[in-house]
Amino acid sequence: MRKKLPKKSKLKSPFIIEQKSFIGIITLTLAVFFIVTLVLFKQKNSSIFCANSISCIKNLSGLYEEGATSAKFIGKTLEVPKQLAQKAPATNVLGNTTEQKRIEINLSNQHLYAYEGSNLIYDFPVSTGKWYPTPTGSFRTWIKLRYTRMQGGSKVLGTYYNLPNVPYTMYFYNDVVPKTQGFGIHGAYWHNNFGHPMSHGCVNMRIEDVENLYNWADPLTKGYTTYADINNPGALVIIYGVTPKE
Repeated sequence: MRKKLPKKSKLKSPFIIEQKSFIGIITLTLAVFFIVTLVLFKQKNSSIFCANSISCIKNLSGLYEEGATSAKFIGKTLEVPKQLAQKAPATNVLGNTTEQKRIEINLSNQHLYAYEGSNLIYDFPVSTGKWYPTPTGSFRTWIKLRYTRMQGGSKVLGTYYNLPNVPYTMYFYNDVVPKTQGFGIHGAYWHNNFGHPMSHGCVNMRIEDVENLYNWADPLTKGYTTYADINNPGALVIIYGVTPKE
């Protein structure tokens, strides 16, 4: 009767062990690299702030939205005032002047001043950034929109808003704050707390006040959408001061 030979122990080659360890390390390194790259990409994208973080400046038609009858602002649903649609775009008033026009916004006292040279034309209360700061510096308006939709904020944080037919919008920019960030001066029908911070970075004004400013300011209004250009330059906008913490 043949004797059974003892089974040989299965010893793995040191080379095979080192090879598998090497592959595991490479796989883990690639996975970590992918995760870090993804996180950095998201952080980079999230740092590109837009004053209206959802709508931003996608629709520049300047047209009135006929079917938009309700708006949302900080947890409240509001009716869009019907009288917003009653006035067609007007041409500039007080527009023929050799004096340079400029708009100054004092964040500290929440007021806007419109000048022709050294002459004060308008002095209006405003509401600047509460949930995100209004930028300071010297800017130029680059577009005027008779109407536009603004949407942004966060539903989780209770700062969400969706506001159709925002009237008399003038977006401004400079080399530091690009056009894509969507900061502007515009009318606000969703609150009446002017003189106090109430925005996500833009400059809110009473509708009757911003209508006068819009029709006075450069560029010369030409329909529902007006772009500034070399022959029709935008208004100088100077923003300074410190927004009160309220």
